[in-house]
Amino acid sequence: MPNFDELLTVTFTLFAVIDILGSIPLLITLKKKMGEIQEAKATLISGALMILFLLAGDKFLSILGVDVRSFAVGGSIVIFILGLEMVLGIEFFKSEDDVKSGTVVPIAFPLIAGSGTLTTIISLKANYDNITVSVAIILNLLIVYIVLRSLAYIEKIIGPGGLLAIRKFFGVVLLAIAVKIFATNASGLIK
Repeated sequence: MPNFDELLTVTFTLFAVIDILGSIPLLITLKKKMGEIQEAKATLISGALMILFLLAGDKFLSILGVDVRSFAVGGSIVIFILGLEMVLGIEFFKSEDDVKSGTVVPIAFPLIAGSGTLTTIISLKANYDNITVSVAIILNLLIVYIVLRSLAYIEKIIGPGGLLAIRKFFGVVLLAIAVKIFATNASGLIK
């Protein structure tokens, strides 16, 4: 059984990085574009990615010839574009005819299990045992699933005006997160 204090720390760290609550306006927009989100599939795919990175993230990236910094920079660019969509109201990611593909990209990756989440998991692995990190991942996936299932209810509560304001605000937050991830990781890549 994992240490409760450590589990709490890892769970809240992942919760902050995944930022599912901050993604609600974008998720509602994506749901409208795609018609529906397959909540269970998005949760399971993002969970599988997180567990894969916990167990073999460093090795997987090295097989591909990609280091963690390059992966983070690539993910930050996708997050930046999503943030631009939210702030400017311009559609960069065209809606797919196939809902299943939209559930995987951009929802499961990079929104839920993005480069920030996956690199955080690799970092947490250095300080905590795999069981603690695995349980924290599962707890966060439960929260993600509940939020995905509740999008229609959340949208009713917030209303169109509130949704627009929150969408613009969190769009700017996403842009800032993307810039931070990019700035933190890009400096070591350019020689």
